[in-house]
Amino acid sequence: QVQLVESGGGLVQAGGSLRLSCAASGNFFSINSMGWYRQAPEKQRDLVATIISGGSTNYAESVKGRFTISRDNAKKAVYLQMNSLKPEDTAVYYCHVRVLSGLRYLEVWGQGTLVTVSS
Repeated sequence: QVQLVESGGGLVQAGGSLRLSCAASGNFFSINSMGWYRQAPEKQRDLVATIISGGSTNYAESVKGRFTISRDNAKKAVYLQMNSLKPEDTAVYYCHVRVLSGLRYLEVWGQGTLVTVSS
């Protein structure tokens, strides 16, 4: 079993900042990748940013230059610093990790945290 606990969502005005956190716990050997996805009402879930174990990052074009993903391997945590927020960033943000458990990889999702950006 692998659990993810997310925090940091909330209501912010356009131009403001928020920082999302996600910590993993449970029975696994290592974390391969960590990332954030988001889902706006009546839309599909889309990638926001990912970071792999070596530190390489990948961002959606719409957040490049505004969002920064980072991870703390010792804490088994991933963070998303969101600056210059826009109303179109409003969505439920989901943490995602890919972990090695036993001889297989597991894909795990957090419960989601709501980010609302007012204009």
